[in-house]
Amino acid sequence: MKTWIFLACTALASSAALAKAPSPPTPLFASDAPIHVTIQGPFPTLVSNRAEIPRPATMTVDGVTYPITLSPRGITRKTRDTCDFPPLRVELTAPAPKGSLFEHQRKLKLVTHCRRDAAFQQKVLLEYSAYRLFNLMTPLSFRARLANVDYVNSDGQPYISRVGFFLEDFDDVGKRNGMQVAHMGSLVPLQQIEPASGARFAVFEYMISNYDWSMRAAPQGEECCHNGKMLTDGVPGSLLTIIPYDFDYSGLVDAPYALPPEGVHVDNVRNRSYRGYCAHMAQARAFAAQLSPRRAEFLGVFTTIPGMDPRTQARAAAFVQGFFTDIDSGKIFKNCLN
Repeated sequence: MKTWIFLACTALASSAALAKAPSPPTPLFASDAPIHVTIQGPFPTLVSNRAEIPRPATMTVDGVTYPITLSPRGITRKTRDTCDFPPLRVELTAPAPKGSLFEHQRKLKLVTHCRRDAAFQQKVLLEYSAYRLFNLMTPLSFRARLANVDYVNSDGQPYISRVGFFLEDFDDVGKRNGMQVAHMGSLVPLQQIEPASGARFAVFEYMISNYDWSMRAAPQGEECCHNGKMLTDGVPGSLLTIIPYDFDYSGLVDAPYALPPEGVHVDNVRNRSYRGYCAHMAQARAFAAQLSPRRAEFLGVFTTIPGMDPRTQARAAAFVQGFFTDIDSGKIFKNCLN
């Protein structure tokens, strides 16, 4: 008996050791204050040839110049038919100086302006605000850092200046929460998803009216999930936490290229329909009930976004108010996925 107790305690201690202590956010994502960035590189080439080929460039922030490579990334937004300017992957080619803003960074996604029209910057700010909304729901979320970016050609001539934002590396999301990235196949059984996590994911996507996601599946040959990432606490047999990202197809952003996907029966992306699983319904109802008293906190996010004009703020707040109205009436949960 004593031997069994000793072995059981040893097993529990070993499992607990796999879970890591939370760490603070990296300097880049420790603040919401916008930063000013100058990126110098071959932008005419990047715009005309969108192959994911890293190209040498430099990035200067707060007087520190970082050697980097730039490469186009993404799927829809990488195409010239959709965007005048592609989203970028920024990779530091040397360790950032100790104490600098980009210390501990290596590869980062930079969400860019997509179209040259200055009014399209409001779409970027709306997508950024979606990350801020999910941050209010849980620390198990991607942080984003707003940036005013001067893009400069390799010859020193200005190319364009536009707003964008950097997205936290997913490994750092895990470290911040004492968890680690779960690498899965292209399909994850529903039973492996932690129910409160799945419920939170679906309720949030309903809030912003986004249909461009799957919390269980990815295209064949790719790692799960579509616009969702999985974390684990490292303990064998524990359930997976699913975290959403990429919100440009949401009704909140209302990008001109965003259309409902095949099989979703809504006229446009601003019409909400709950796409969470019935198996998570108890957790979803409980989570929605927790959010309802906090509506002023969520509606107030838009007034805190630098550069978002008052009309955009008012329209976005009215849209999210519709989410809370649906909670009050019970409309949000009139259907679910089996």
